[in-house]
Amino acid sequence: MFLANPCKFSRSTHFLLSIRSFSPANVLSRPCKSLYEMFEPSGYTDSISRIKKALHPNVWSESVEMELDSLNIDLNTYVLNQVLKSLSNSDVAYHLYWWAESKPNFHHNHFTTKSVISLLTKEQNLGLLTEFFRRRKIGSGYQFHHSVYRYFISGYVRAGLISLAIEAFEELLGSDWGIVSVDYNRFMGVLIKNCSFHLLEVYYETLSRYGFCLTAFTYSRWISGLCEAKRGELVEKLLEDMDKISLFPDIWACNIYMDYLCKSNSMNEALHFLQSMVKKGTDPDLVTYTTVIDGLCNIKRFTDAVHLYDEMIQRGFIPDIVNCGALVFGLCNNGKVEIAYELLMEMLKLGVKPTVPIYNALISGFWKMDQIDKAQIIISFMQRNGCKPDIVTYNILLNHYCDKGMLDKAEALIRKMEMCGVHPDGHSYNQLLKGLCKANQVDKAFAFLSDHMEVGGFCDVVSCNILIDAFCKSRKVQAAYRLFKEMSYKGIRPDSVTYSTMIKGFSTVGHYTLAEELFDEMPKKGLTPSINLYNIMMHHLCKVGQYNQTQKLFSDMIARGISPDLVSYNTLMNGFRFHNKSNESLALYKDMRERGVMPDELTFRFLIDGLLRDGKSKVAYEIWEHMMENGITLHKEVSERLVKAINLENK
Repeated sequence: MFLANPCKFSRSTHFLLSIRSFSPANVLSRPCKSLYEMFEPSGYTDSISRIKKALHPNVWSESVEMELDSLNIDLNTYVLNQVLKSLSNSDVAYHLYWWAESKPNFHHNHFTTKSVISLLTKEQNLGLLTEFFRRRKIGSGYQFHHSVYRYFISGYVRAGLISLAIEAFEELLGSDWGIVSVDYNRFMGVLIKNCSFHLLEVYYETLSRYGFCLTAFTYSRWISGLCEAKRGELVEKLLEDMDKISLFPDIWACNIYMDYLCKSNSMNEALHFLQSMVKKGTDPDLVTYTTVIDGLCNIKRFTDAVHLYDEMIQRGFIPDIVNCGALVFGLCNNGKVEIAYELLMEMLKLGVKPTVPIYNALISGFWKMDQIDKAQIIISFMQRNGCKPDIVTYNILLNHYCDKGMLDKAEALIRKMEMCGVHPDGHSYNQLLKGLCKANQVDKAFAFLSDHMEVGGFCDVVSCNILIDAFCKSRKVQAAYRLFKEMSYKGIRPDSVTYSTMIKGFSTVGHYTLAEELFDEMPKKGLTPSINLYNIMMHHLCKVGQYNQTQKLFSDMIARGISPDLVSYNTLMNGFRFHNKSNESLALYKDMRERGVMPDELTFRFLIDGLLRDGKSKVAYEIWEHMMENGITLHKEVSERLVKAINLENK
């Protein structure tokens, strides 16, 4: 049972909530310094020394026990406790404790028990700790002091033995001591740390009925744990419970919960919680505002983001780089560069120095909008303000030059980078390589790859994929295949993009055998073909009449977890209609609708055409009716054939 002894728990709870701490009986039951500890007679010093000497080997054995028995000393709890506290071996302390227990008229007190448990806990001697706990309780009617239970619980927690910690806590619940608020909160903290959320709810609901309350700190840690475990559904109830006792989470928990709401795109709830923070006295900080502003930008609520930024300024906050960056990056990434530029000007007025990444976001935004002059102004401005362009800045410029076909400027920029100490990286060289290929300067691109990039160690799978794609588009498939074969010699492993490009290239020029070989090779290399690649291969197989192989490939695609798309279904139906496979086409039509793939005009044309070829005009007419319900018009030639077939059937 959850409460091993409900009667005892009720009684102890009653004392805790009323007069227990003031009753004379309770005062007498509390542990206090013994007279031995206040005055240490010299005889006790001698007894302590003799016991320590007998224990000198620091290993318990029968000979040690015999020597202790022969000492003939007046053993009391003070003497024993002083010896126990001096020991460094928990095994020796454990056996000494039980040796003393066996002596006539000797009874342990709170201090001797606590000393043994303390050493066992310190040394993480969990086997003996557990044995001590069970042995001490059996038969003697002994009851641990309140603080001893705490030792047990903390020892088990540190060792990760949560089930034993729970058992000790329940023992405390059923004892005459009962629990106090600090015990409850500490124990709940243990469960929070170990993400024992189900047990947390059970203890929370049970103990709340007895009037126990969590502190704001414990509530805050619980809320944080729930959010980090992505179990925020309980947080709202905890907030309501806190409100009933005039508590509110601390700023740390508020920010974690705010982050959870924003990442869940629950922005209305996030804004409502932000207002609650202000009302309840837990003032939002820069982290709070940054989190919400970033969340609003992620769902493109830029007006709200800017308003919140203004509210933050009005409340006296001085924005930092992280805060400003969240808004600038969000605005620039979504084409709101002019607003981001105005924000930059405000930052400067407030004394905030933008970082290079913030400048880069604005430069990139203006380049994308073809506002070249403004981009150049930002570059000049950042340099005047002591921010040197970094590799990202140069790559933004390089990307623009290559996209616009300004290859002379791109090559000059690469040389400038090499000379001024901003070393181009793999992305830089791949951008130039892509620009050369885009301008149909494939031979020059190959020479650049061989003579410049390979020498510098910048040739990677992306570089090879760019050039292989350019070769295939120029119908230089043999050159592409040579580079494909050379990749392994260069220590570069082809990826799915490499194989897809080569297969498409071979298919384009009619080398289907090589395309099939590469396709079959992909799973052996641990690569999964894309949906587009499956569609290409199915189109080829249908074209050459290998319908069984096509259906096998279609099933293989589904087995690999790749959902067929509209092109997949249309490809198969187009092949089936010429070879009396209208039943297979109908099955595909049913399957695509069950998978939520909406048929288009081609789907109905191929399906109805196949049915008419197989003489199934009635079924074709039913499909046509469904087609009309979906607002799709049938191809004229197929429509005329359908009308003709229906008229012939009605004669």
